[in-house]
Amino acid sequence: MKSITQEQPMGCAVACVASLLSISYQDALSLFSHPARASTKGFYCRDIIAALARKRVSYTYKKYVGNTIKDGTIVFFHRSNSYPLGHYLLKTRRGWMNPWINYPTITSAKAGFQKRLPGKAQWIINPMN
Repeated sequence: MKSITQEQPMGCAVACVASLLSISYQDALSLFSHPARASTKGFYCRDIIAALARKRVSYTYKKYVGNTIKDGTIVFFHRSNSYPLGHYLLKTRRGWMNPWINYPTITSAKAGFQKRLPGKAQWIINPMN
């Protein structure tokens, strides 16, 4: 999986889906029922599940309770001073794919990989087995 930069203020979920599916941000955005939310209010776990289902990829979500997080899992972490609206990241073999690793820089967001999750996991979106 490669890092994908979110192209809109609330597009971290879209970038995670794009990275997971190895498609472009714009192609991933077209999988969401309400793509305008990437600029306004963002997406819920169920929106991500539905977007992945459009590519016949089966995922489920649940509240994080301290389980081991496997590669291919999208995680939403709590709102914090660093990310006041929360944030989605994707767990990969290379670490956490963060679609806006240089936040709060607003002029040019950049994606990258980091070793640790920069917040407390609240929801996890896992592949169904």
